[in-house]
Amino acid sequence: QLQLVESGGGLVQPGGSLRLSCTGSGFTLDHYTIGWFRQAPGEEREGVSCISERTGFTHYTDSVKGRFTISRDNAKNTVYLQMNNLKPEDTGIYYCARSPIYGLILGTYDYWGQGTQVTVSS
Repeated sequence: QLQLVESGGGLVQPGGSLRLSCTGSGFTLDHYTIGWFRQAPGEEREGVSCISERTGFTHYTDSVKGRFTISRDNAKNTVYLQMNNLKPEDTGIYYCARSPIYGLILGTYDYWGQGTQVTVSS
């Protein structure tokens, strides 16, 4: 059964760090672009970062550049999002998803995880 499962969310103070994991089953993550998206209450879902199939090219939205790092562990069929220096505006539900196309175009992503909550608050 094809599935993506996110984990690692939680409550953290501003300036803190979290590492999110996206583990796949039923398919090989390395054969697809894997993206991280987030959605804050009342807001549209936005792309945060993605990593391309095989070559591992990465892309970040401007608001997280220099703070977030996406990486992949093929042996664990898992993609990570290391988030440092977190800000209150990073709060939201974080989703991972797969796409056959490199980039953060929402409509190209066909399978999604259920999401993990990230809350940045003092």
